[in-house]
Amino acid sequence: MTWLGPQEWQAVALSLKVAIWASLLTLPFGIFTAYALARWQFPGKQLVNGLVHLPLILPPVVTGYLLLLTFGPQAGLGSFLQQFGISFAFQWTGAALAAAIMGFPLMVRAIRLSIEAVDPKLEQAAATLGANRLWTFVTVTLPLILPGVIAGAILAFAKAMGEFGATITFVSNIPGQTQTLPSAIYAFLQVPGGESAALRLVVISVCIAMGALVLSEVLARRAALRLGGM
Repeated sequence: MTWLGPQEWQAVALSLKVAIWASLLTLPFGIFTAYALARWQFPGKQLVNGLVHLPLILPPVVTGYLLLLTFGPQAGLGSFLQQFGISFAFQWTGAALAAAIMGFPLMVRAIRLSIEAVDPKLEQAAATLGANRLWTFVTVTLPLILPGVIAGAILAFAKAMGEFGATITFVSNIPGQTQTLPSAIYAFLQVPGGESAALRLVVISVCIAMGALVLSEVLARRAALRLGGM
């Protein structure tokens, strides 16, 4: 990628870093939330479902502003976390947090649909053989929903790579620190002569997005074939 300048390469590397962390750290929470929404009945279930999908409905700038109000340096939670050396606002970790929140609904939706497609009688049969709920999930449910888990994780990754509104509102657009691919494209388009650099980053964005989708299909098909051969 020698045809990318230093600032462009920094944006690509930071976007990959943010997207990978955002996807990996939210995956356990995504699986748990999807399972709870698909299998459990509890008070406030519809409220939880609404909160999970709220980032898809709200303008991304609103989500970023809410994050700033919650985790900003002057905010109660943000100020508390800073005592332990944890900071999100205007840091790459904040970009990862914003990307994780924006991609979380897509992850949960994909995994939830996979769980709902699993016959509950299979889980009940494992329970009658003495398996507890956790062991039943690990040995029965999780292998069956693996294609959905893979699809959900890669959808969240792709969403994180393209996240702009919430990120720029929460962590600004600081080259080398918080400037991700979409932010860099926006910045280059604001200066004369920046169109060529913006176009190069657009090409990179399209290639990464298409690569993620292809990888999702390949991994999901392999997982489905492996399950079919069990």
